[in-house]
Amino acid sequence: MIERKKWVSVWGNAVSIAENRPERYAKDITVRYPIHIPFAGDAVRLTFDNYCGTEPITLSKVTILYGGRFYPVLFQDKRSVTIPAGENTVSDPLCVRLAEGEVIQVSFYLQDFTQMRSAVFACGPLSEGLYANGDETETIHIDIDTSRTTHLFYFLSNVSVYTRAENRTIVCYGDSITAQDWPDDLALRCFKEGYHRTAIIRRATSGSRILREYHCLTYESYGLMGSNRFHHEVPTDGADTVIIQQGINDIIHPVGEKVNVFRPMSDLPTVEELIEGLKKYIVQARSYGYKVYVGTLLPMGGWRTDAPFRQEMRHTYNDFIRTTDLIDGCIDFDKALRDPENPDWFLPEYDSGDHLHPSAAGYRRMAMEIPAQLLR
Repeated sequence: MIERKKWVSVWGNAVSIAENRPERYAKDITVRYPIHIPFAGDAVRLTFDNYCGTEPITLSKVTILYGGRFYPVLFQDKRSVTIPAGENTVSDPLCVRLAEGEVIQVSFYLQDFTQMRSAVFACGPLSEGLYANGDETETIHIDIDTSRTTHLFYFLSNVSVYTRAENRTIVCYGDSITAQDWPDDLALRCFKEGYHRTAIIRRATSGSRILREYHCLTYESYGLMGSNRFHHEVPTDGADTVIIQQGINDIIHPVGEKVNVFRPMSDLPTVEELIEGLKKYIVQARSYGYKVYVGTLLPMGGWRTDAPFRQEMRHTYNDFIRTTDLIDGCIDFDKALRDPENPDWFLPEYDSGDHLHPSAAGYRRMAMEIPAQLLR
């Protein structure tokens, strides 16, 4: 009997706009990212994305380090590939047997001046890369004196393996809270608890909103709005479920032009508009054949723009998530992390200190809130 196989994503990030700085071009550098492989496969392929770029970029050389050996990655049988502005490219499949629980190192070399615009910040126990001077794509141990760690992920947006058809992917979609630890913590939980057929993919970008995006140079790195993100990020090899956790930035960002000229109160949606934006996500996800779970918005008591009217919006939005029959389930992150004595605030141990983002313990608690049946 022939075993059925398919392409399944094992790693991924959103593609957003890097902060615009004078040094936004790079030349003669290598970027390297470790990719954790949750289940075995017979081949691997990489997606590089210049979705937010305004110029073409060229990857002069790409390699994968696995088992002490470097493998060249090809694009239509060529070592180098140029990706036009706004487009992406998928590598040729690299036939290599990957073992469950192993790590591959993806490296790419940028020989010529390259606009480093298509990027996203992500952090967590599985999310750290490095960049180095020169071509280090075939150096096993890159010298710490000529390299530096980074939590910015440039161009590489997806890694898929050719694996058993029973394996699958969950997509975690959101803003800075999802760009931080909990998807990595969830991936580690899957491995620890024996959910070895499930990969966890992060599609998140800090500062992003469902209904708005910034077009000023100061804040353009705060991410694309949902209508420019969801259709591009969420369709993923082997995915059957999306967990959505977004909406807090729509509520907290507008402060009025007297406070910040870029953040007028006219940007503040009604809670009905915010719910309609979430419903559009749900419809799109259903069109991909996905199950849809939505996480409630976390406490924000003490955040610098906290106000009663914003809390009221958050509560109404969360109540919709808890009661709607449009989704497969609510993941009540708010209830899990809030202080029962002061429910608009985090429990102190779950607060990073800014009163908006969880602590490391808070992110681990979020990962534990995902129902086991989603992971099997």
